[in-house]
Parts: sequence; C-alpha cells; structure tokens
Amino acid sequence: MIWAQSTIGAREVAGHYDELDVFYRELWGEHVHHGLWSEGSEPPEIAVKQLVDVIAEKARIKPGDQVIDIGCGYGAPARQLVDRYAANVTAVTLSPVQYAYCQSLAPGPKYLLGDWLAIDLPTRNYQAAIAVEGSEHMPDRIAFFRKAFEVLAAGGRLVVSAWITRERPSAVEISLLLRPVCDEARIPCLPSLSELVQQAKTAGFAVVEGEDYTKSVYRTWSIILKRLISRLARDRRYRDFLLDPRRQNRIFALTVLRIWLAYKVGAMRYGVITAVRGD
Repeated sequence: MIWAQSTIGAREVAGHYDELDVFYRELWGEHVHHGLWSEGSEPPEIAVKQLVDVIAEKARIKPGDQVIDIGCGYGAPARQLVDRYAANVTAVTLSPVQYAYCQSLAPGPKYLLGDWLAIDLPTRNYQAAIAVEGSEHMPDRIAFFRKAFEVLAAGGRLVVSAWITRERPSAVEISLLLRPVCDEARIPCLPSLSELVQQAKTAGFAVVEGEDYTKSVYRTWSIILKRLISRLARDRRYRDFLLDPRRQNRIFALTVLRIWLAYKVGAMRYGVITAVRGD
C-alpha cells in the first residue's frame, strides 16, 4: 500500500475537483474516468462508455434495479445506467461544482452531495453499487467497502474500478511517481490489486473476481497528455492557472505527466473487482 505524505480528507478532494472543474471537462469530458479500448481504434468518447458497460455487466444491472454510484463525478456513468439499462440510480459526489453541473441537466439519476463515508442511506436497499474510480479518494478503504456492504441487499453486487499499483513497486517508483501522484491527485492511498481484494473481503464481501485491465485503459493518459500540451501551447488560461501561486492544484500538469510515466514503466495499474454480499 502506497500512502500519501499529506493528510487528505473530504475537503481536499472536493476542493481538487472544484478548482480543476473546467480543465477536467475540457480535456476529457463528462466521464471523469479511464476509457476502455476493446478494439484499439475507438475514439475516447466511445471508450469511456465501454468501461461503464463492462462495469454494468459485471454488476448484472437489470431494468428497475436500485443502483448506487459512489463518487459519480459529473454523473455520466449514472446517466448511462439510466438510459441504457433502465436502472434507478442514486449518484453521490463530494464536489459542489460537480453536483451543480449534474443538477443543471435533464432529470435522470437522483444526485446527492455528500461524503460517502458519512451520508445517510437506507440499508439493504440496492441491488448494485458501482465506484468508477471513486474509491481512490476514500481515507479509509475498508470503511468504504463496509458502507457499500451495508447498503446492498442480499446478493447485491459491488463493482469497483480503481487506480492501483503493481504488486511490488520499486523504491524509485514510489518516491518519484506513486507517492507524488497520491499527494497531487488527492488520493490517500494506492493499493495493489491483491490488497484491494483483501480490503473487500475484510469488509464482509465474497469477492467474485479481481482483474487487471491496464492494457485496455492505459491509452487514456497519452491522449490526455497530448491534449494538455496542446492547450498549454494555445490557451493562456492554462498557463495562467499553472503560474498562479494562489491555486492549490496548479501542479496538475506535472501530475498528468507522472501518471503517464507510471503507466509506461508499469508502476501504476488499473483494476476491476466484483464483490457480492452473500447474506
């Protein structure tokens, strides 16, 4: 497990997404998560939806199911579950800016603003739960899983897609890439796939599978890096932001480079686990 050096809580995570709101949407869009390339030639706009479809299939979402989306971002995965799978989706975000964006759109999912670890939700109510790169920002990963366990009905499925590390990263990878990414991206800790699976088991889940999807998603960061370089060259707003000492997240350009490099050398991986509440 790789831990950030700084203390990262709900306020820091929300502030990160609020301050970088425009840049996230301009560089990548409403789906604030990796794309998944099954053929290799799909445009990113299709790849991001394919990741959500894989998650929905693993969660076995059916029409009318009650689904909770943990860390919903701009709500794009939640809306996809409503539109394609006819699910009843409740979507939770920490970010007031993201929440306001979701609320500005046509009716669809039910959006909630709050901290997943503290928000009040009915127990044993949901047939499925998803966390599309939302678990990374939880300061207590086992508490994250326990909360999901509590709100799922018997037989309910939780699917988590998450940033992870290789099983035994080197000291150099940790000090130059992984730990700085944790601090800069507001991630309290990065587990390996086996550690993520064990955390789900500790919370009471029967883990059905844990899979490494790195080869299918790593293209995300070369695309984002190219787009960022292009924006920096022609858009003064980006340059001004990076040079403004008042900005808490102005290091984000370096963070993108670190993540791209971490994937290149194999230090950073991408995992998807499917867990079931058995009782």
